[in-house]
Amino acid sequence: MADVDDELWDEFHRVVNMTSRELSEWLRTRDAGEEGEELPDQAGTPTGQQVLAILGKRRQDLTPHDTDVMRRVVDRVHAQRRDDLEPTAGQSGWRHRLMSLGHDPLKPVAS
Repeated sequence: MADVDDELWDEFHRVVNMTSRELSEWLRTRDAGEEGEELPDQAGTPTGQQVLAILGKRRQDLTPHDTDVMRRVVDRVHAQRRDDLEPTAGQSGWRHRLMSLGHDPLKPVAS
C-alpha cells in the first residue's frame, strides 16, 4: 500500500479524463491489426495498461509503483499540454500518444 497525497490523486484524476472503458477500448483499437488482437487484455502501451489498472483500484490499494506511474502520467500530460488543458485539436499522432495515457485532448478536463 502506498500513501498517495491529495494533490497527486486529484491531479491524476483530472488529467486522466478518459474512463477506464474508453481507455480500454482505445488501447485495444490502437493495437488491433488486420488479424485482430491476440491478447486484448494486454493491448496498448505498458503505461496505458498501468493507468487502466490504477483506474480500477481504490486509493488505499495503490502501490508505490502505482504512485510513480501516476506522477509520470501527470508530468507527461503537462509536458505535452503545458498548463492549458482546454480541449484542443492537434496532429493525430500527438492526440493518440496522449490518449494512450488516458488523456483525450479533445475532451473537457474536470476542474
